[in-house]
Amino acid sequence: MASGATRTRSRDAAARNFVLGSITTILVVLWLLTKFGALGADDNPQPTTDNAGSHGAKAAYLLAGQLGYDAQEGHEPLDTLKAMDAERTTLVLAEPILPVQSLKATQAAIQSFLERGGRVLATGAHGATLLPGGKTAGADNLSKGFCYAQPEGAGELARAGSVAIGASVRWAASGPQYHVEERCGEDAVVVRYRVGKGEAIWWASPMPLTNAGLRKDSSLGLTLASLGPASVAGGRRTVLFDEYLHEERETEAGLLSGLPWWPLAWQLMGVAAVLVVSFGRRNGPLREPLALPRTSPIEFADSMGRLYERAGAVDAALGAARRRLLRFLGEECRVPQDLLRQSGQVIAEALADRIGGDWTALGQHLEVAGHGSSYGSEAASSKVALKVVQALEADRRAVAEQVSAARQVQNDRG
Repeated sequence: MASGATRTRSRDAAARNFVLGSITTILVVLWLLTKFGALGADDNPQPTTDNAGSHGAKAAYLLAGQLGYDAQEGHEPLDTLKAMDAERTTLVLAEPILPVQSLKATQAAIQSFLERGGRVLATGAHGATLLPGGKTAGADNLSKGFCYAQPEGAGELARAGSVAIGASVRWAASGPQYHVEERCGEDAVVVRYRVGKGEAIWWASPMPLTNAGLRKDSSLGLTLASLGPASVAGGRRTVLFDEYLHEERETEAGLLSGLPWWPLAWQLMGVAAVLVVSFGRRNGPLREPLALPRTSPIEFADSMGRLYERAGAVDAALGAARRRLLRFLGEECRVPQDLLRQSGQVIAEALADRIGGDWTALGQHLEVAGHGSSYGSEAASSKVALKVVQALEADRRAVAEQVSAARQVQNDRG
């Protein structure tokens, strides 16, 4: 009995030492991760002059000073612009946070600054809101986030060439006074226009002037062209990088953005590992694993097909086939996106203008697929849906053959 009790105490002591050692090791690792893990973090999205990460504007601020500009940081409300020499100043509003309490006063201060001859470079949807007449909308281009913008016209900004820029929004204000300098597809992402004696410039995102973006020659060219000449009558041009609107934190989301989420996540994972180690040890006899039968891929596909059939989900199949054909027409046949949103007849006529041929049937198939179940039980039946999907796929192959033949003819002529 004494020997058995001794062995039991020995096992208990070994288990206790194992758990304590595991907890100590995990706590040390968590401390090291918390202490040193965030040093190399590059998760600050604000394009501020003190942010040396990829999204920051520290390089642009320092480079402006080296290139002859009088680079300054603005930590005061923008109504102080009235005391500045507007004709010799460029104001940079890189992805500002809208001042909820003083929005109208800020807009009025910027408009007055522009009318006196100032130059303003604003980015993003909030930057457009601060500009006179500024208006944005969601991007129509397929990338919806990033693209290589193409220059339009021979303006000073367009001469920078193709620029990598975020394109989640587009300029939506219309009028002859707005000059589009760069586009992503049909979306205007770089725009300039006169306001009084000054000039307002808008970018869809601050990407070209960020620390990562300035590495590209085209981004540097667009940034310098937007800032204006360094030398002006009477001395150097002042470039005021506004930081006041980056310091606004009027929402709960802004407060939460400063929390160390990654160290917290590592700590939670560490606690989970402790629980697994503590309770995951085997207690009891070994058992043979239960062998579960493996369902074949054909059986899985058949079961999924029956599931969709019972759900009557023909609209999903019709919509997928229709989108695939429209995407093909936009990418391979260069049919503009605004036409692809029109009726099937308009799409068929646009396609005939570009590659020739009669595509009336294609337009009819697109119309049927677009209406889906609204056609009633006949159009919504699985048999009719299958025929429409097959017809759309046949249309896509026919267009591909027509495009390939046209390209071959061009190559032979060349």
